[in-house]
Amino acid sequence: MGATEIPRTGSSFRFRLAAASPWPRRRIVGEAVLIPTLSGIAGILRTTETGSLVQGGALALVVAVLSLARHALPTSVLLAASALVGAFLGTFALLLCAGWSAGSRVERPARALAAFMAGFVLHLVVGLATASDEDLGLSALVNVVLAGGPFLVLAVVPGFAARYRAQRHALLDALRRHNAQLVRERAMVARQARLLERQRIAQDMHDSLGHQLALIAVHTGALEVDPELNDRQRSC
Repeated sequence: MGATEIPRTGSSFRFRLAAASPWPRRRIVGEAVLIPTLSGIAGILRTTETGSLVQGGALALVVAVLSLARHALPTSVLLAASALVGAFLGTFALLLCAGWSAGSRVERPARALAAFMAGFVLHLVVGLATASDEDLGLSALVNVVLAGGPFLVLAVVPGFAARYRAQRHALLDALRRHNAQLVRERAMVARQARLLERQRIAQDMHDSLGHQLALIAVHTGALEVDPELNDRQRSC
């Protein structure tokens, strides 16, 4: 008996845990795969570049924390990822995901535009601060183009794509809700029409039956006073 109770308790606990989670199971699995991938890419590339496991592990930990927080704090993570990419090229995948999250989660267009512009400025400033002397010898326009190209590809394009996808889904949801409302209203109108028709039929039957009963009463009264009928016929 005890051996059969343990699996039931464990399955009940897993069911309650899944029901309490704000994320669906598919999203949990996706995050469990994505976060180690982003942190692993950053950590491996940083370790390969510097030869230090400590630096690679520290960068991987930072990327993992930012990846986990990008849903709750999309603007902050976008700014942090923009700055990190300016210093560590291995965090490019984090900037890609941060741009996607910011594009889909920042609702106001002005705020989203300001967030991406601030991210570009941070990316440019950090990139120039960590650039070599040869890169600094280039003109300001070339530096802006060299910094803006990767930022445009890694952050702006995914942000616009995510925003388009979010707006499309919102429009489809609004259309579905409107369609459901129209269906409910049509059902209410049809039900009201049936009720009105039943009331009309009942009123017609009542009027017809009342008329017939009135005629019967008149005929009965006439028979009662008919002098040609005897008492027995009148009682019948």
